[in-house]
Amino acid sequence: MNKSQLIEALAKAENLTIKKAEMVVNTLFGAIEEALVQGDRVEIRGFGSFKVKNYDGYQGRNPKTGEIIQVGQKKLPFFKVGKELKDRVDGK
Repeated sequence: MNKSQLIEALAKAENLTIKKAEMVVNTLFGAIEEALVQGDRVEIRGFGSFKVKNYDGYQGRNPKTGEIIQVGQKKLPFFKVGKELKDRVDGK
């Protein structure tokens, strides 16, 4: 399911216009994104949690030239699935 399909499903399930459903989805994603940018953790009970993981820099290799390069530190968003969702997907 992509974002536009999610918007359509929300509009149909809650009897909303596409514009209102799009606003709801964009607001939700925007709030999650903003919390992660600020370094906060977002937990949706029964679904999962989002947080930012910090990765140290390391020495890598350019696959094209074989040259050794230094890869800097980075922060990446990380999602951990909740137990209820994991069980539902697994059919338990």
